[in-house]
Amino acid sequence: MSVSGKMLQFMESGSWIRKMFEEGARLKQIHGIENVFDFSLGNPNVPPPDIVQEKLLQVVQEAVPGKHGYMPNAGLSETRSAVAAYLCRQHRVSLAAGNIVATCGAAGGLNIIFKSLLDPGDEVLVPAPYFVEYGFYADNHGGILKTAPTKEDFTLDLHAMENAVGPRTKIVLINSPNNPTGQIYSADSLMALGEILTRKSSQYGRTIYLVSDEPYRKIVFDRSPVPCVFSHYPNSLIATSYSKDLSLPGERIGFVAVHPEAEDVQSLMGALALANRILGFVNAPGLMQRLIIGLQGICVDVEIYRRKRDRLVAGLKEAGYDLIVPPGAFYLFPKSPIPDDVQFVRILLEELILVVPGSGFGGPGHFRIAYCVDDGTIERALPGFRRAMNRAKAAG
Repeated sequence: MSVSGKMLQFMESGSWIRKMFEEGARLKQIHGIENVFDFSLGNPNVPPPDIVQEKLLQVVQEAVPGKHGYMPNAGLSETRSAVAAYLCRQHRVSLAAGNIVATCGAAGGLNIIFKSLLDPGDEVLVPAPYFVEYGFYADNHGGILKTAPTKEDFTLDLHAMENAVGPRTKIVLINSPNNPTGQIYSADSLMALGEILTRKSSQYGRTIYLVSDEPYRKIVFDRSPVPCVFSHYPNSLIATSYSKDLSLPGERIGFVAVHPEAEDVQSLMGALALANRILGFVNAPGLMQRLIIGLQGICVDVEIYRRKRDRLVAGLKEAGYDLIVPPGAFYLFPKSPIPDDVQFVRILLEELILVVPGSGFGGPGHFRIAYCVDDGTIERALPGFRRAMNRAKAAG
């Protein structure tokens, strides 16, 4: 066999999200696109703001010397300066271009952070449920993913987090608003987490970094605040992208921001820039870097997602599902009406409804619905959700 054993294992246990997406493609060929209700993939369906198209045309037409040439590994200075200025205004932290690295999306950002910080056998601690690919990213760089449970409402269980931090913990990774739950971690919980990491860093004689994965930061509802980790812990980094707030997932543009008071910050910034290059990202796409200079703070119409959330929540609750109303992102994470969430996902599949079992996110007994779909898909799927619930009750 030419393929590595590790990759064969990863492919076998690979992302449920992709598995369901591929199953959806097969079912659509059989039943027709309009008859298959695909909630499997978090692919934004709200169009980018009009200004994105305007700015893109402007960037393409600009006569800039060396516009398509090589650039510093960390990205264009003007892009990094624009990002830093925006973060200064938003989070009241004194950031400069030297604290920013432009990246190939949040995934690229997380990979350069892990490459820069992890030694073989170091642990990345994440509250569960969590985005499934975190484990692959940690493994890419010799790390080991370790999880701690959250509370019933998916907020941070600080006692569990503290107990899970050990002598090999190097990174605590959080994702708020969270994929798959949509939950937001409060300022009080982040402050308490920062205190835990300060104590544990002292106890173990090594710096533990707090990394916040934030591609959904602007996709929030009901004026829910999303606190910034920089306000609560100096050894912190942010990785994010413009995939969700500008609906540009295919353009792979994001950034890493490092707290200016992080330990040995200059060496860390140098490591991040070098990691960009040696991992093959080299730097974020040039045109996209030029595009986002003039788009700081711009976001899609979040009200569209809120209406989808509210309609789906109302329909599911009416059908008997147990779920929290998420304050952010575009996911629901209901409880499965039977203990085996994978089996219930199969019941939904018979109704031509594609969702992802919570087991794939470290949240067994639940399933994820990505409601970034057209309104018609939601309306036509609700009877199938009701039938699946009735079948589960009758069987159990």
